[in-house]
Amino acid sequence: MKLVFSIVALVGFTLTLNAQTILDDEMRPDELPAVVIKSAGKDFSVYLPDRNPDAKVRQMQDKFVGYNIGKDYEGHDEYLVFFDAKEASLVATYNDTGKLIRVVEKYDNVKLPKSVIYSVYKKFPGWVIVNDKFLYSQADGDVLKKQYNLKIKKDNDVKRLVVHPNGEIIAGI
Repeated sequence: MKLVFSIVALVGFTLTLNAQTILDDEMRPDELPAVVIKSAGKDFSVYLPDRNPDAKVRQMQDKFVGYNIGKDYEGHDEYLVFFDAKEASLVATYNDTGKLIRVVEKYDNVKLPKSVIYSVYKKFPGWVIVNDKFLYSQADGDVLKKQYNLKIKKDNDVKRLVVHPNGEIIAGI
């Protein structure tokens, strides 16, 4: 009898753990399309976090999403919030009702997406990426700029490239 109860309990725990794993895989927060930060009257402040592979980008964006502006914006036409960390900055502007208007982010020396690395090394064999910046901006919930500014070097030659996250090189060829 104890054996039967043990088997039933083991099967029950296994099914519960598998169900939790399936739910976790389906509902990953880093795959959500937008984050509503707060309601500003009838408007909503919408922020679209980037799914960047670099941890410092995700940490800065998580810090911003968790920030509560409170009532600090009252009495101002625009209210500026500035987050700064080593090799990372995020500046957000709110209007007089507390609605998020725009966000501008800049990150230095980030982990590049595989598509960017592959595209650069395919187009420029023998060159080395020596410096990179990730620029990301949005206004009213629409992404305006999402690009990598790269500096590549081969011997004494230096080139500057602008690359989209999908690997498309848009400037510097």
